[in-house]
Amino acid sequence: MHGAVRLAFATFALAAVGCASSPRMDIAPATTPAEAGLVDVRTLVPDIDLDMRYAGTNNFTGAVVDGYGAPRCYLLEPAAKALQRAETALRARGYRLRLFDCYRPARAVRSFVAWAGNADESTRARFYPALEKRDLLGGYISPTSGHSRGATVDLTLLRCEGSAACVPLDMGTQFDFFDPLANTDSPRITPAQRANRERLRDAMRLAGLKNYPMEWWHFTLDPEPAPKRFFDVPIE
Repeated sequence: MHGAVRLAFATFALAAVGCASSPRMDIAPATTPAEAGLVDVRTLVPDIDLDMRYAGTNNFTGAVVDGYGAPRCYLLEPAAKALQRAETALRARGYRLRLFDCYRPARAVRSFVAWAGNADESTRARFYPALEKRDLLGGYISPTSGHSRGATVDLTLLRCEGSAACVPLDMGTQFDFFDPLANTDSPRITPAQRANRERLRDAMRLAGLKNYPMEWWHFTLDPEPAPKRFFDVPIE
């Protein structure tokens, strides 16, 4: 990678799949979602659109990720209720949310780090075409993740018109694309893509969730209910 490009990536050094976290992870002793105070979002919005990427193989690792035994979205109750508010408001305007990831077990974060250290590069063309895999560690993949605190969600916006199926809006990149193009205010996106990102960011902000500027899809309840408490409860 050319020096200028490497510097650009270094500028965005908070990790895409483990951002905004302390290097030390203090795991709460909970063994079930209920003990952790986590609720299934579908108990609040039964038909919310789920595309839980780490519970399948359509993700940057190319495999089901450790800890994801089922495609469910768990969040702490205040975050789940904020997501419900966003979904309700968006539906009134002809939009819906599609969820990619919610609460993330700490063991899943460890598996990301292990993946970044192995030799398999089968997903590079889709997820990190401008980077060497070794450069993901410390830049995009971190040993801790705010998702493990239960108040962060990754998602996109769908447009729903009449009886037709809902379709995802063009956001300029796919989810988990490791490149500055995924920064919410990237100067490289088109006006239409910028408008779509702003529509999503505004809807989530009104519901009480704050965007992480390095990733257009990443939102956290503001303020977080438990900013220093992490969980390793598997999703079943």
